[in-house]
Amino acid sequence: MRTALITGGSGGIGKVCGRKLSELGYDVVLTARREGPLRATADEINARFVVADASQPDSFGPALEEIGTLDLVVHAAGVLDGTYARKQTFEQWRNQLSANLDSCFVVTSAALPKMQAGSRFVFISSSAAHEPMPGRTAYSASKAGMNAFARALALEVDRDGINVHIVTPGPVETEMLADVPFEMYAIRSTDVADAVAWLDTLDGSVDLPEIRLNAVTRGPSARKPLVPLEVERRRGQS
Repeated sequence: MRTALITGGSGGIGKVCGRKLSELGYDVVLTARREGPLRATADEINARFVVADASQPDSFGPALEEIGTLDLVVHAAGVLDGTYARKQTFEQWRNQLSANLDSCFVVTSAALPKMQAGSRFVFISSSAAHEPMPGRTAYSASKAGMNAFARALALEVDRDGINVHIVTPGPVETEMLADVPFEMYAIRSTDVADAVAWLDTLDGSVDLPEIRLNAVTRGPSARKPLVPLEVERRRGQS
């Protein structure tokens, strides 16, 4: 049985990845900051859990001490926040980079000693890493930094037989999109989970740096555009 650690496991993409891997027979360990939602998710999908903030090095590492070997680490923790550069405070900037970029180092530092040949990292990024979003300067910078971190890490740990992948989705149907002010075509969080699970079936000799997932916008396979809550609110006021 392979053991999978999933950060941001109490909701969104992390929760769905946890459910997918649990269904496939993994020993799943979820982490998140809030115990209530984390415990509820762990009970729901038959997983273990550890309350820990992935951006806090003093507490995250010690929280994982009782976990044995890690075969798969899915770093899904992160937030979509911030505003335009001219409006953003330095505190807002730091909070966003801490949650999305500092956490990459914190999680890697804590997990790497528990990994071995055949283990792998999967970093859940965003299309904003390649196509920066106006009004989300800090978020865009943090995800671009995540991708650079993951690629550099891959070059460091390949000698140990550890693989590193990036899954870069476009818009995903999660609560993070509630305040986006426009309609969009979005994939489902289960699409991301399927990609993560498939990556862990690859032979260790295969280097696949990044998978980019986007919604089909035309033809019979296209789903209806996602209408965020913010769009519905504005329409109701008009």
